[in-house]
Amino acid sequence: MRIELHATPADHQIAKLAALAIALSLAEAAIPSPLPGVKPGLANIIVLVVLYRFGWNTAAWVNLMRVGTGSLLLGQFLAPGFFLALAGALASLSVLGLAQALPQRWFGPVSLSILAALAHISGQLLLVYLWLIPNASLINLLPVFFGMALLSGLINGLIAAHWLDSGQQQAGA
Repeated sequence: MRIELHATPADHQIAKLAALAIALSLAEAAIPSPLPGVKPGLANIIVLVVLYRFGWNTAAWVNLMRVGTGSLLLGQFLAPGFFLALAGALASLSVLGLAQALPQRWFGPVSLSILAALAHISGQLLLVYLWLIPNASLINLLPVFFGMALLSGLINGLIAAHWLDSGQQQAGA
C-alpha cells in the first residue's frame, strides 16, 4: 500500500515562510542583546503574514514549528529558553486568536503586532515569575520589557503591513 501526498502551491509557500521564520529565529539568536531576553522578534513578521494570508491555524502551526525547530537547532530544546519562547508564542497566538473578533477596520497588522508582542513578553514574564524568579521585584522590569515590546511590535507590524501591501499590489498587477 502506497500513500501519496500532493503538495499544493500554498503548501510550498507556507513551507518557505516557515523556513524563513526559523532562519530569522536563528539569526536573531546571534544578535547581541543589550538586556537579557530583549530581542526584536523578527520571526513574528512572518507569523503575521501567514495569519493574514492563510489564517490563524496555519500561523499557529508556523509559530510553534519555529519555536520547536529553532530550539532544536540552537541546542536549547527543553531548556528554560525553549519554555520561555513557547510561553511567549502561546500567549501571542492566544491574543491573535482573540483579536480575530476585533473590527478589522481598526485593527490591522500593526496593532495586532503590538498586541502580540505585549502578550508575548507577558507570557514570558509570567513564566519567569512562576518558575524561575518568584520575586515581586520583577514588576520593576515591566516598563522596560513592555517598552521594548511596544517598539518591536510597532516596527514588525509596519514591516508586515508593507509586505502584505506589496503582495496585494503584485497580485493585482
